[in-house]
Amino acid sequence: MFSDSIRLFSLDGFEIRLDKSWLLIVALITWSLSQQYFPQTFPDQTPGTYLAMGLFACICFFGSLLLHELAHSVVARRFGIRVKSITLFLFGGVAELASEPDRPRAEFWIAVAGPAMSLFLAFGFWVFAAFTDVMLTQSPIPVVLHYLALINFILAVFNLVPAFPLDGGRILRAALWHRTGDVLGATETAARSGTFFAFLLMTLGVLFLFQGALLAGFWYILIGGFVLMAARSSYQKQLVQTVFDHKTVQMLMTPDPVTTAPDVTLDDFVNHVMIDRRASFVPVVENGVLLGHMDHRVLEGTDRENWPGMRVDDIFEGLTAEASVAPDMPVRDLMALITKTGRRKFMVVDDHRLCGVITLSDIVRYLRVSDFLMHQQNQVTKK
Repeated sequence: MFSDSIRLFSLDGFEIRLDKSWLLIVALITWSLSQQYFPQTFPDQTPGTYLAMGLFACICFFGSLLLHELAHSVVARRFGIRVKSITLFLFGGVAELASEPDRPRAEFWIAVAGPAMSLFLAFGFWVFAAFTDVMLTQSPIPVVLHYLALINFILAVFNLVPAFPLDGGRILRAALWHRTGDVLGATETAARSGTFFAFLLMTLGVLFLFQGALLAGFWYILIGGFVLMAARSSYQKQLVQTVFDHKTVQMLMTPDPVTTAPDVTLDDFVNHVMIDRRASFVPVVENGVLLGHMDHRVLEGTDRENWPGMRVDDIFEGLTAEASVAPDMPVRDLMALITKTGRRKFMVVDDHRLCGVITLSDIVRYLRVSDFLMHQQNQVTKK
């Protein structure tokens, strides 16, 4: 998710990382606190004092975010879910789970853990602030502590909004999942609430812009856009997981695909196979034995005027592991392979025997049809 993030340290087995966008928000928060918030709440101090207060409060705030994500991660680990890393970035922090929870109870407790930690921190900072207010009169320390209590409380309340993928949205999904037993339907409903909340935030941002509050307006629009993208991608991820669960390549491949023989001229291959039969990825087969494949990339290295005198046998790409997959490979593993290599088309091979061809288009088409059928089934069930 954060390919350019920097590893900071490891804490109790959790890898803590920092995205470059974090530097921007640190500068923005520090500037806002030192130039606006603290001068208004604690007047008549030097600029250096306000800067120190802003920097210290900002660091403690991100420490609070880290504890929020650690709470998620610790509970996730208790339920047997591996946590890849915890990353601080522009919009706060995120714990990257290796897999989604497999039951509603796990989803609920993992989601609740973060806001519970934020509320605990808010209470702790408030108690500490009240104590230092008595002990340290006219000191900046209670002011910073009051701010940290307030911001942790706001963080908890914001995350409890029932809008996926916020923690409140995950709690909503867990409740719907528990009630219906349908994780995909629960995810769709929760993601829809996240989409509505995202558009609400962006609308507020536009209103702020018209009122001249440029910084607040752009910030609301950015957060809304992030929630919108995260809600939609979360549903797509769950859809993929549900649709392709226990599905193998053999179930989705195109059996008996268009093939070519090695002695066919390139001119005939292009005109009668690629054009007439609309095949762009063609296995090369001789006497039932799979030799390799032809596609437009192989042809690109050959001048067109040489096509009548050259054969497929002269240029085809031989049988390689990169372009071949086994029929029993899980579809989710194939998708991971597509993401890793960028290759979109594969021959399905069993002991040098061609079983079929599978492409990214086949996977996307199956996903769209399955999504449509699931929606139709849900509509019938609701009626």
